[in-house]
Amino acid sequence: MDYKKVTEDLVKWVGDYAKKIGAKGFIFGLSGGIDSAVIAAISKRIFPENSLGLIMPCDSINEDREDALKVAKEINLETKTIDLTSTFDELMKASFISGNRMAKSNIKPRLRMTTLYYYAQDLGYLVLGPSNGSEMYLGYSTKYGDSGADLMPIANILKTDIFKIAKELGLPEFIINKKPSAGLWLGQTDEDEMGFTYEILDAYIRGEKIPEPEIKEKIDKMHKNSEHKRKLAPRFELK
Repeated sequence: MDYKKVTEDLVKWVGDYAKKIGAKGFIFGLSGGIDSAVIAAISKRIFPENSLGLIMPCDSINEDREDALKVAKEINLETKTIDLTSTFDELMKASFISGNRMAKSNIKPRLRMTTLYYYAQDLGYLVLGPSNGSEMYLGYSTKYGDSGADLMPIANILKTDIFKIAKELGLPEFIINKKPSAGLWLGQTDEDEMGFTYEILDAYIRGEKIPEPEIKEKIDKMHKNSEHKRKLAPRFELK
C-alpha cells in the first residue's frame, strides 16, 4: 500500500466532504490514543484554525489525558477539558449501580458523545468519529458512544494501516508505539480484551488464513454478534 497516497486521498476526501456540506470546522474526542490522534491530525490539515479536541476524563487514567495534551501540543491543536466524572457519578446515584462492568463502562463514551454534539451544534462543526476498520468489523465500540459521529474518516482503514498513516501525518512516536486501549479501566488493552492481536485480526479481514481455529471462531462470533452496530435500527415496513 502506498501510505503517502492513501493519506493524501484521505485528507482530500474529508476536506471535500466538509466543503460540500458547508461545515465550519471539526470537533472530536482526544483520548490519548492513536486513532483520535490521526483524526486530530487530519482535521488540522483541513481546518487549521477550526479544529477542536475535547478531552473528557470520566474517572479516567491520568496518563491518557497527559498523552492527549502532548499530541495537541505537537500539532498545535486547540483543546478543552470537560471532566465528566461528577456527571457519571450523578447518573449512578439517580439510577442504580449495575454489577455489569461493561454496562457501567459504556456510559462514559455515551456521555462523551453527548458532550461532543453539544459543542458541535453550538459551533456549527461536524463530529469526527475515531473508529477504525478493525474495530468496525468486530463491533469493538460503544453503540451511540464513540461510534456516534457525523463522519467516520478511518472506518474502512485497518488498525495496522493506521500506524503507517500516523507516521505519514507526522505524529510523534510515543503515540504510535502506545498499546491500543479504550481506557475503560486501569490496565485494559484492546488486544488483551479481544484475545488476539490486531495483526492476526487484520490478516483475517484481508482474507488470509490464520492457524488457530479457536481465534477464527471467536472473530467470526464477534463479527456476527455485532452486526447490529453496523446498521440502522430495524424498522417496521408498511405494506
